[in-house]
Amino acid sequence: MDIIISNSSDEPIYLQLANQIKEQIVKGDLVESQSLPSIRNLAKGLKISVITTKRAYDELEKEGFIVTVAGKGSYVATINKELFRETKVKMIEEIMTEAVDSAKLVGLTLEELQEIIQIIYEG
Repeated sequence: MDIIISNSSDEPIYLQLANQIKEQIVKGDLVESQSLPSIRNLAKGLKISVITTKRAYDELEKEGFIVTVAGKGSYVATINKELFRETKVKMIEEIMTEAVDSAKLVGLTLEELQEIIQIIYEG
């Protein structure tokens, strides 16, 4: 499992960890029922707090990406891809709402905002 933690990122370490594990699950790098490293081993390997690692695993479990079996460890859960997509769409809507509000605040027209989005989308 390849995880890169950035100390210069604005994103909390537990979220960096959780998001990278989610990405690996969605891409298929981590497959259903695959065992994940123990919280202690992962924390030690990444040189981060056990509490931070536990928080990331708790977040992943809450979102349905992993399941934890007491005394056995944590495993990749069966992912409902439609539910995952819906979750991501909701997150995008929240970000876009904030962007639209900011655009209105500085007086951008809808056409100008659409042009910016198109440029970003096309890379």
